[in-house]
Amino acid sequence: MYVTVVYVHVKPEHVADFIESVRENHEQSVKEPGNLRFDILHSADDATRFVAYEAYRDEASAKAHKETAHYLAWRDKVADWMAEPRTGARYDGLFPVNG
Repeated sequence: MYVTVVYVHVKPEHVADFIESVRENHEQSVKEPGNLRFDILHSADDATRFVAYEAYRDEASAKAHKETAHYLAWRDKVADWMAEPRTGARYDGLFPVNG
């Protein structure tokens, strides 16, 4: 698995907008070839903090995600809502093993 964990900090006045927009991105992302998981997490301690857990079968599938119309539209839509730039950390998924 090719996994990226993305940390997102949203301006307080845009939390509701972000939730709706990221829901739409999630719904399209899980339909992509090679997508295994696309989880969106919301901090229990800070309403402005989110984490996206994106697991793809391989690097090519993950890179293809960044070229989809829904991702590009989402990225542009939420850009001004960020309290700070999004950061991503790359991981190799060990378990479960997905063929």
